[in-house]
Amino acid sequence: MRVRLAPSPTGTLHIGTARTAVFNWLFARHHGGAFLLRIEDTDRERSSPAFTANILDGLAWLGLSWDGEPVIQSERLEAHHAAISQLLASGHAYRCYMSDAELESMRADQKAAHAAPRHNNAHRDLSAAQQQAFQAEGREAVIRFRIDADASIDWNDLVRGAMHWSGADLGGDMVIARRAPATAIGDPLYNLVVVVDDAAMTISHVIRGEDHIANTAKQLLLYAALGLPEPVFAHTPLILNAEGRKLSKRDGVTSVADFRDLGYTAEALVNYMTLLGWSPPDEMGERFSLAEAAAVFGFERVNRAGARFDWDKLNWLNGQVLHERSPADLCHDLIPLWQAEGWWRASEDPEWAEELAALLGPSLVTLQDGIEQARPFFLWPGCDAAATTQLAIPEVQAALSALLEHLPGSEQPLTAAAAQELLAAAAKAAGVKKGVVMKSLRAALLGSLQGPDLITTWRLLHSRGSDRSRLENSLTA
Repeated sequence: MRVRLAPSPTGTLHIGTARTAVFNWLFARHHGGAFLLRIEDTDRERSSPAFTANILDGLAWLGLSWDGEPVIQSERLEAHHAAISQLLASGHAYRCYMSDAELESMRADQKAAHAAPRHNNAHRDLSAAQQQAFQAEGREAVIRFRIDADASIDWNDLVRGAMHWSGADLGGDMVIARRAPATAIGDPLYNLVVVVDDAAMTISHVIRGEDHIANTAKQLLLYAALGLPEPVFAHTPLILNAEGRKLSKRDGVTSVADFRDLGYTAEALVNYMTLLGWSPPDEMGERFSLAEAAAVFGFERVNRAGARFDWDKLNWLNGQVLHERSPADLCHDLIPLWQAEGWWRASEDPEWAEELAALLGPSLVTLQDGIEQARPFFLWPGCDAAATTQLAIPEVQAALSALLEHLPGSEQPLTAAAAQELLAAAAKAAGVKKGVVMKSLRAALLGSLQGPDLITTWRLLHSRGSDRSRLENSLTA
C-alpha cells in the first residue's frame, strides 16, 4: 500500500491540497502503508523553493509526516524523456508541427460551428518528407500522444464506483512534451510525467480530487502504451464555497499558512479537513485526532458530492481544541502572540502568564482571540459607554474609594479570600450591594461590564500593580 501527495510548488499549500494529503495519510496509516511525497516542479517559470518550503512546513505543522525523502520531479527528466522516446518508437506518439496561427484558426472554426474544442490530429500521419519540410521551415514540434476516438477507458474508482470514458471525449491527441526544434524532445508535460513517476515510485493507489477524472482517463491510456501496471484510483469531492463553487483564492483564506496566522490550530484544521467529504462512524462524533480517524478511515464513507466549507464548524472545532489545552500548552501558544504585540518579555513571570492563559482559555475560539482578550491585562483599554455610565454613579464612586483605601500594595499578593473581604467591606461602607461593587470594579479594571472571572482578573492585575492606577483613574474620570 503506497500512496503519494504530489503538490506543485507554484503557490502556497492550498486547503484543497492539504485535504488530499489528509486522505492519503489516513488511508496509508490505516493500512500500515507508506505515504510518499513528490514535488512536481517541472513548471520552471512558476516553481519556487520558497513555495516548496511552505508546502513542507505546512504538512509538518499539520502532523502529516511522510515516509522517505521527497522525490523532486525535475530531477527525473531523463526517465521522462526515455518514456517519450519509447512512445515515439512504438507509434503511440508523434511530432506535431502545427503553428500557433493554425491552432488559433482551428479553434475559431470550431467555435463558429459551436463544436466542442478538440485537436484535429492533422499531423498524426505525416510522411518523413512532410516532417523534413516543416523542419526546413524552422518549425518546432510538440509531441502528441495518440488517443483513438473509439478507445474505451474503464476503471473502478474507490469513491465513484465504475467509471467509463470514451476516447472521443478527451479532446483529441494529447500533448505530452512542449515545442522543441527538429528531433529534440521538449519539456515533458503533466500527464506523462505523473504516469512515469507514479510507476517508478510503485504507487498502488492514486488519491486526488475529482477535477483529475479526465486526466485519469488519459493517464490510463499512457499506462497501457508504456506497459506499466495501473494503480487504483480514488477521486475525492471538491471543497466548495458557500455558493457551491470550487473554493478558490477569490474566497479569501485558502492557504494553510493563512489559517495558521488566523489562530487556527493544526489539530482543529486536520480534524475539519477530514470531515470535508468523509463521514465518521456515528459513535465517533465529529471531534477526533488524526490517529483516531486513521483507525477507522475508508473510502466507503467518502461522499461523492462536493463538501461546502463551513466556518462555524471549523470555529467550533478550534474552540474545542483550545478548551482542551492545558494552561501550560495554551500559554506556550499565546506568549509568542503577546511578544509580537510588544507586551511580553522572556524575563517576565511565567506563572502569571500561565494563569492568564487559564483565565482566557474557556472563551477562546482562535488563538488570535487571545490577543484581544489579553489586551486589558497589558494596556488600559479605556472605558466603553456602559462602563462610563456605571462609574458615574455616586454610590459607585464611594464604594470604589473605600476599596482603594484598603487595597494592599502590589508587593503583597491578593488572595481570593482577601479580595472577597475587600469587596464586602467596600459594599458595606458605601451602603450598596456587593454585586454593585463587583460590577463597578470590573468596569474600573477592564473598561467594560463584560469579561472573565472578576476575582482572578483582579488578582492578575494586582500582581502587576495595575489595579490601583485603574481604580484611581475611575475616581477622577
